[in-house]
Amino acid sequence: MQKMLVEGGHILNGKVRISGAKNSAVALLPAAILADSQVSIEGLPDISDVYTLSELLEEIGGIVNWEEPSDNGNTIHINPENMISMPLPNGKVKKLRASYYFMGAMLGKFKQAVIGLPGGCFLGPRPIDQHIKGFEALGAEVTNEQGAIYLKAKELKGARIYLDVASVGATINIMLAAVKAKGQTIIENAAKEPEIIDVATLLTNMGADIKGVGTDVIRIEGVSSLNGCQHTIIPDRIEAGTYTIAAAAMGNEVIIDNVIPQHLESLLAKLREMGVGIEEENEQLLVKPEKRLKSVDIKTLVYPGFPTDLQQPFTSLLTKAKNTGVITDTIYSARLKHVDELRRMNAQIKVEGGSIIVSGPVQLEGARVKASDLRAGAALVIAGLMADGITEITGLEHIDRGYENLTEKLINLGANIWREDMTEREISQFQNS
Repeated sequence: MQKMLVEGGHILNGKVRISGAKNSAVALLPAAILADSQVSIEGLPDISDVYTLSELLEEIGGIVNWEEPSDNGNTIHINPENMISMPLPNGKVKKLRASYYFMGAMLGKFKQAVIGLPGGCFLGPRPIDQHIKGFEALGAEVTNEQGAIYLKAKELKGARIYLDVASVGATINIMLAAVKAKGQTIIENAAKEPEIIDVATLLTNMGADIKGVGTDVIRIEGVSSLNGCQHTIIPDRIEAGTYTIAAAAMGNEVIIDNVIPQHLESLLAKLREMGVGIEEENEQLLVKPEKRLKSVDIKTLVYPGFPTDLQQPFTSLLTKAKNTGVITDTIYSARLKHVDELRRMNAQIKVEGGSIIVSGPVQLEGARVKASDLRAGAALVIAGLMADGITEITGLEHIDRGYENLTEKLINLGANIWREDMTEREISQFQNS
């Protein structure tokens, strides 16, 4: 096990290239199950979630080959011809929440699946009831037995499905199951996130008939077979947002390269409201922060609203801003575990009625802190960049799930950040904390 050490106070300059979207990748890989021939995906991020999913594809009989990494990221070739509907009740499935996409993909391909309940970051209750509602509407019988979801259908038939919550996971999972169902499926109150469009683009290139993606009504005409294809993943808007926030916190002039600015409009609007200078050009952002930042309030919402995945990194930035800011997460109300860790670093922060209240500006101080989940880890790294002294961060397995080469990218921008092996005593303390 390793820990990350961040020496604060170093100004960030230069260019950082954004990797492929983690939240697309974790759905694109299971989607390859639906094809009858090889699927190639270019631009995948070098993160643990991607490798866990590729190993799961191999477990069910897929042949997976990787190309040598290039400037455009990692390219994977997945041959699904010999895949079988093998149960995946536990093991690697428990490592990440997105393993639930195997439910929709295997149900669509084999009309049956046995998948363990998903793992990943604990952000409070995140039920999969909308996924199950969709599968049942398509004709599947769904049962929960000993911590695994059993899905079975004689055949899948198109249906009209209204989502009670505009869930990204449910929208994608139902889409995966419906592309080979008989007849038309209509998903109402569908989520609109760019990652859904990315998955639909892959499926369309495979021969699926999908219309309305990016709106709240998606129409799918089922097809009998899907072919292999090549696909390039979109840039990761959450990684881009994280580095943009870091540049706003400690940058001089930082270029965020390989981004789709439209995907970040809600974040960029709030940063400009704080006084951060941001210029957009083609697939780049130029971030020129002001020394004095003004506090703002944010409320997380489904896309195109402010992303819940950037709530925690943004909390760290608010400690540098004048006056009081209020953060309300309407997506994951329990996404609060970073608050206590930031307090250890001298943040003037509290939780009131489910909202985070941040008063500033304050000078953060280096401390020993623990990443409780992926985006909390990013928040602590940004706090460490701003802090006086050295911040020691444990729980790096969370950070490695979603950020490619975070240490190297920040070093290239001028940060003083490194990783060290933990001692046996430190490991014991971490495991017992």
